[in-house]
Amino acid sequence: MPISKCPQKSEALWKAWDQKAQKNGLRHQVYAVNGDHYVGEWKDNMKHGKGTQIWKKKGAIYEGDWKFGKRDGYGTLSLPDQETGKYRRVYSGWWKGDKKSGYGIQFFGPKEYYEGEWCGNQRNGWGRMYYSNGDIFEGQWRNDKPDGEGMLRLKNGNRYEGYWQRGLKNGSGRFFHLDHGQLFEGFWVDDIAKCGTMIDFGRDEAPEPTQFPIPKVKLLDPDGVLEEALAMFKKKEEEQGD
Repeated sequence: MPISKCPQKSEALWKAWDQKAQKNGLRHQVYAVNGDHYVGEWKDNMKHGKGTQIWKKKGAIYEGDWKFGKRDGYGTLSLPDQETGKYRRVYSGWWKGDKKSGYGIQFFGPKEYYEGEWCGNQRNGWGRMYYSNGDIFEGQWRNDKPDGEGMLRLKNGNRYEGYWQRGLKNGSGRFFHLDHGQLFEGFWVDDIAKCGTMIDFGRDEAPEPTQFPIPKVKLLDPDGVLEEALAMFKKKEEEQGD
């Protein structure tokens, strides 16, 4: 009696090829059509885990964490230096949804960098900025500019302590003219001091003191005079705004 065997069902070849094409786990270099390439971990065809991405057009390199195809977690972004030909670090810190978010350090140049908090690729929260001219700002940031309380220390040692808005001195503050031994305390609008008082401060230790000390103002109520002047200025500003 002849023996008949049922042929085993074979899976379509395209299904096997598709399964092999699915990117999951650790992969070697995977190239895109535009020349970009990535080495690292995948999940469901998306970069997920640790990995390194190289963008061919700009030569940028990102090394760090990924989540569902986007930079998310801790990572470092570097760019090629046109002068030396070597890579220079541009940003090291935390990312969320492909944008700088959380604590990080951004390098704007050899002697200019920011360290502090970020949100949506902008400086937001507390941070310290070192400028190439030697000035240092430390304080609150909003929308990539100093906003809130902060201190600007100039290269010559003079400093401003007070309030900022849109990157400019706005509100109450104190400016220490340590080179001349004076202190100004008052109210600023868009980097311009509108009213306040100037007194001698550390004049004996100042490298370039003024020729004569400031005479003492003999007012019965100097604080009241300043408050009145400030109130008049604010009222004028409100009337102009209307």
